[in-house]
This record gives sequence, C-alpha cells and structure tokens, in this order.
Amino acid sequence: MAVTSHMLELGTVAPDFDLADPHGTRVTRDAAAGEHGLLVAFLCNHCPYVKHVGRELGLLTQRWASRGLGIVGINANDAEAYPDDAPPKMLEAARGWGWDFPYLIDETQQVAAAYRAACTPDFFLFDADLRLVYRGQMDASRPGSDTPVTGQDLSGAVDALVAGRPLPEDQVPSMGCSIKWKPGNEPA
Repeated sequence: MAVTSHMLELGTVAPDFDLADPHGTRVTRDAAAGEHGLLVAFLCNHCPYVKHVGRELGLLTQRWASRGLGIVGINANDAEAYPDDAPPKMLEAARGWGWDFPYLIDETQQVAAAYRAACTPDFFLFDADLRLVYRGQMDASRPGSDTPVTGQDLSGAVDALVAGRPLPEDQVPSMGCSIKWKPGNEPA
C-alpha cells in the first residue's frame, strides 16, 4: 500500500547516525556530509516505487556528488520479513542502478524513526549546517504512469542549494511503499 512522507519540519537538524553498509564499513552523518550538505534517502530493493526511480536516482546522485553534495541511502526495512531487502541484495540493487553512494543498513530502525521516514523512497535534503531545506518527492512520476522519471523536484532543490538560492517551502510529499517495520517498532 502506498503511503506519503511525514514532511519533517524545515530547519530540523539532521539526526545523527552511525550505520554500516553490507560490507561492514561504517558511515556517520558528519563523515557523509559534503561541502554543500547531505541528501539522506530512505530506500529499499523490492519496492516498485524505488525500482521505478532507481536508475535515474543513480545518474542524478553521481552528478550531485561531483558538485559537493554528500549522499547516503538507508535501508530500514525488516530484512527477516522481507528477504529481498537483505544486505546481499542491497549490493546487487546498488550495482544495478548505479548507486555510488553508501547504501546503509538501519537494522534497529532507530534512524528511520528519528528522521520520521515513512516510505521508500523518502528524501531529506540538508544544507551545509545540516538543517533540513527539502523533504519530498523526487518527481511526479509513479509506477505505471505515463509521466517520465526526471527527478525534477529533487533536482531543483539540489540545484538551488548548491547555487545558494532559496528553496521553495511548498514541497510535495514523497510517495512509496511503507517502511517495513519490525513488530513493536511501528511509529505512532
């Protein structure tokens, strides 16, 4: 069932994290941040919404990283209940979509809860001071629609951030599959 993001309040400081990728390499929020800020994307392998944007996200993030934006993907899904989201499958998905950014495992789901992430994909863009400037959709395309995947909304936000221009406060929530919470971890 499709859900929309919670739209965390603009100006919120990026919650800290220290997570490992499938190889065991740990990445922290501060180490991941770039000169212009940090994009935190809650992703997974099996969601049709992520599959729909996966390749374009790979192309866009390669460009953004070269412009000084730090990027991380975080998989918070319950891999026991959803084995397609297990770490070995994360490596395959990242390779297939050209994701060069760290793709991290939130096994306890505490990071997803701190960000109030609700769906995959769910995007949070922070400035150089790690204050939230954009949260919302990548673009208006959805699986099965005739709207092409362009990344227009998120690209516009990244372009404005890197250029030092103000970002629009009127932002459209992301939509996707709900995060697959472990029993007892579901947010209120």
